[in-house]
Amino acid sequence: MSSVNQYIQTNQNRFLSELFDLLRIPSVSADSKHKQDVRKAAEYVVQKLKDAGADRVELCETKGHPIVFGEKIIDKTKPTVLVYGHYDVQPADPLNLWDSPAFEPVVKDGKIYARGSCDDKGQFYMHIKAFEAMMKLNQLPCNVKFMIEGEEEVGSDNLGTFVKENKGKLQADVILISDTSLISLDTPSITVGLRGLSYMEVEVTGPNRDLHSGVYGGAVANPINTLSQMIASLHDDKGRVTIPGFYDKVAELTKDERTQLNKAPFDLAAYKSELDIQDITGEEDYTTLERTGIRPTLDVNGIWGGYTGEGAKTVLPSKASAKISMRLVPNQNSAEITELFTKHFQSIAPKSVKVKVTAHHGGEPAVTPTDSKAFKAASSAFEEVWGKSPIPTRDGGSIPIVSLFKKELGLDTVLMGFGLDSDAIHSPNEHYGIKNFLIGIETIVAFYKHYAK
Repeated sequence: MSSVNQYIQTNQNRFLSELFDLLRIPSVSADSKHKQDVRKAAEYVVQKLKDAGADRVELCETKGHPIVFGEKIIDKTKPTVLVYGHYDVQPADPLNLWDSPAFEPVVKDGKIYARGSCDDKGQFYMHIKAFEAMMKLNQLPCNVKFMIEGEEEVGSDNLGTFVKENKGKLQADVILISDTSLISLDTPSITVGLRGLSYMEVEVTGPNRDLHSGVYGGAVANPINTLSQMIASLHDDKGRVTIPGFYDKVAELTKDERTQLNKAPFDLAAYKSELDIQDITGEEDYTTLERTGIRPTLDVNGIWGGYTGEGAKTVLPSKASAKISMRLVPNQNSAEITELFTKHFQSIAPKSVKVKVTAHHGGEPAVTPTDSKAFKAASSAFEEVWGKSPIPTRDGGSIPIVSLFKKELGLDTVLMGFGLDSDAIHSPNEHYGIKNFLIGIETIVAFYKHYAK
């Protein structure tokens, strides 16, 4: 057993206990009532970086939630790795669908159940523990910097400003992020593509007050009915988004590129069984892997209006609202798509209602190189620890900072995630495998060794 493995094994209970303490902090960046909790999580990360051996650790204030910065420079002539992660989490709602409290970690079947366990507390905390192991064993082979933010789940609005104003502080040779997933524990993979995002909210208003549905129904527009019809019109019968210009800049993959993408192991029957669905859907003439990795999408994330309490209330509501997100692919621009959506949604509204469209946040798609020294180091790390070469994959999620790093710092990113698609991130009962957490630490240490070469 290597000294690193021995260190991880000896300290794994402490590692997990520390992670549980972090998971107990409800650092929900989207909810203002959790503002102090978000700061508490940031302060916890500051202390753990100091404990691990970082020389310079700072709580950097922004107009929103703080950013944690830390570093260990062992030799300015050696390469520098900049680790990015986020300590904020998604809201835990709906709470009644959790089998255990969202912010009280529970271990079941070798998995840690808690909000943020996989996205991203469990994953970025692996990097702090990998750094600690290398420091304690005197095996850190290159310089390392950490930038752990608290606004990823709400668009990282202040991170862009921080990066632009701190280019010297953030100078590095490569970015390392663990906020993505593996194909499986049997089939390791490295994400090489991420989709962008445009997140919108729409409000449809009919009458100036809620009305009696018997007295007014059939004569006055019902905003819920109208909103539902408008949303339904956003896709055609082939699963394509109907917004004019939506596909104009979409980067189309070649036949060979699509063939390579579909070589990744995928069991459709298991996919449907795990989700308890009878069939899949999506854009015609594309596979499930293509629909979730290389094609843009539009989905309703929430919809509300009228009476939703217990029992019945025959009301014709004054307003109805929805939150809608669009995942974007290379060559699409979030600002342009936001504008296209806004104009189109307003144009399809009947005169019987008024429409308000609000843009929340967005981010750009990104594709990372597979021929870089850093990617090859990550691949070698997997080969050493897992005994298998990782498969390059395209991820359907969004990490806007990746394109920002490239634009502002000129740096490529290695997306070395250890979650699984079945970990229920953003959903009730989010979880993260203890095995994923521990083997992730080992693989990260191996990355540093190979990258330093």
